[in-house]
Amino acid sequence: MKLWIIKIGKACSALKNEGVISGGKRVLKSFFALFHKVESADVLIITGGLGDSARYRATHVAEELRLNSVSASTTVQDNPFLSQYAKKFVVFVFHRVLYTSSVKKLIDDIKRHNKIIIFETDDLVFDKKYLEHMDMWKNMNVFERRQYENGVGGEILADAYVKHCSTSTTYLAEILQKRGKKVFIVQNKLSIEDVKIAEEVLKQRKQSNKKDVAIGYFSGTKSHDKDFATVAGVLAKIMQKHQNVKLFLAGPLNVGKNLEEYENRIERIPYVERDKHFANIASVDINIAPLEIGNPFCESKSELKFFEAGIVGVPTVAAATQTFCEAIEDGKDGFVASTTDEWYEKLEKLITDSNLRQKMGSATKKTTERRYVTKKGEHNEYLSFLKQKIEDNHRKE
Repeated sequence: MKLWIIKIGKACSALKNEGVISGGKRVLKSFFALFHKVESADVLIITGGLGDSARYRATHVAEELRLNSVSASTTVQDNPFLSQYAKKFVVFVFHRVLYTSSVKKLIDDIKRHNKIIIFETDDLVFDKKYLEHMDMWKNMNVFERRQYENGVGGEILADAYVKHCSTSTTYLAEILQKRGKKVFIVQNKLSIEDVKIAEEVLKQRKQSNKKDVAIGYFSGTKSHDKDFATVAGVLAKIMQKHQNVKLFLAGPLNVGKNLEEYENRIERIPYVERDKHFANIASVDINIAPLEIGNPFCESKSELKFFEAGIVGVPTVAAATQTFCEAIEDGKDGFVASTTDEWYEKLEKLITDSNLRQKMGSATKKTTERRYVTKKGEHNEYLSFLKQKIEDNHRKE
């Protein structure tokens, strides 16, 4: 019952924020996912939703595992047959899964069969003490908040049987290691289909001698008002000085008072499908990824905004969080900024130098193709662990 209450809350939120047509499509997609066929495999990745988090942590990870000779399937936690899967797989990965009665039954059966459980997260939502740092928390309806009352999957993480975790960043890995777990860092990566979409987008993109420079911010969800506020003043100064600069804002976002007088140079778009998303990124000249540095919830975020722009050759200026500093070679394949002065300086460099934009865009594309695509990537330690556990299990059988 709890899960359905949360689902209703999410559905209401989608309809409210995205409208009947776009929001309705999301609701229907969530419903039909309940009956998606789960193929036989060694690894089953169970996820609590269908958004970008599930895309990167379930669908894309499963694709990369298969490309490295580990059979893997995915399903949603509200699959009506979930509790029957204990005998059918060797390794079970729980990504953002709420601890419901069906999940408890599955976990109990997994333990009886001595199979492997991996707790998976790409955010700090597993510990409710971090919710105060989550901007989206205050905007959630009462039903949506129910999923966070014990932390998402907090009960699974606390289970002594669960000895292994996978996560997307070093920052999160360090927090999970303090729980006494063996942690594997499995970076977010673009799928084969994403790369094909990006290639098609680049084929259709026309070279232009336009004088305007578009800065894009692709927030995606309604949880980024505070992140954007960290650069809103800088962007206002930039737009005051450079009349040719325009802003392209995707997703629900409150830009604040700093930018009110520049509304005629701001273009807004709602949530779009994956192919259009990459086309939108490719249409801008500079991508920005602001975050509140030092905010634990923000520090846990992955570098996906860097490589989603990188695959279409668009350079990024990002907040100097631990993750972005690890991902970006400052000044070569992107910029990281710690202060408002650094944001202003590095944005202006790109605005005033089209050759630098082109050179950095090319470098970030090469970095993305080398490190952030499932086709070429591999999780060395993670893969070795999975293959060994699978081999041990099959030997017993």
